Amino acid sequence: MRKQIPNILTLANLFSGCIAVSMAFQHNFYAVALWVAAAAAFDFLDGTAARALKAYSPLGKELDSLADVVSFGVAPASAVFILLRNYALFPPFQEEHFRVLINYAAFIIPVFTAYRLAKFNIDERQATTFRGLPAPANGLFWVSYCYGMEKALSSSPYAVLFSYLTLALIVSAALLMVSEMPMFSLKIKKIAFKGNERPIILAFLMILLVALLGVGGVAWGIVAYILLSVK
Repeated sequence: MRKQIPNILTLANLFSGCIAVSMAFQHNFYAVALWVAAAAAFDFLDGTAARALKAYSPLGKELDSLADVVSFGVAPASAVFILLRNYALFPPFQEEHFRVLINYAAFIIPVFTAYRLAKFNIDERQATTFRGLPAPANGLFWVSYCYGMEKALSSSPYAVLFSYLTLALIVSAALLMVSEMPMFSLKIKKIAFKGNERPIILAFLMILLVALLGVGGVAWGIVAYILLSVK
């Protein structure tokens, strides 16, 4: 039973992601963000538990990726789809069939998430660092973005700017996930500032941004993560 603890945590990640999908289609972006954050916490804990219990297994590795596709791919994409459907304007392309079709650009997110996770599983260079934006970071960016934008758009005339910005971000984030850009891991092996400067600075910035901006601050924290990874 002890060896199954990491897998149970991975399944809790998947369960959280499924609830996040249902919350997206109920137009509850705050709940989507909370459940994806819960999925990210379980995703972190399953790896921690596997290392502590020495309970590594091929099953656990594959299960982790399958759960992540839902929690950090399908769930955020569902929120982006609903946001585009409700608020997007694309002049001069205002034909109804175009507007319906462009909403499905949101599902580029899980497509590239799946590719990124498969690539991660066979890339031995990513044991301690990452190549490309990690799937959980991308998922957290999008649910935070949707929460913040939905609040802003409810009383804002900038729907056209939001629409094209969102499409540009979808493409940019997708390409960043499968890029060769080195990005640091948040795993801290020893309690010391030296050698852990960037994770500690990121943690401080994330706390500050969430304190100032609430859930919407997480997206800015992910932007900070990307910038701190640039050497």
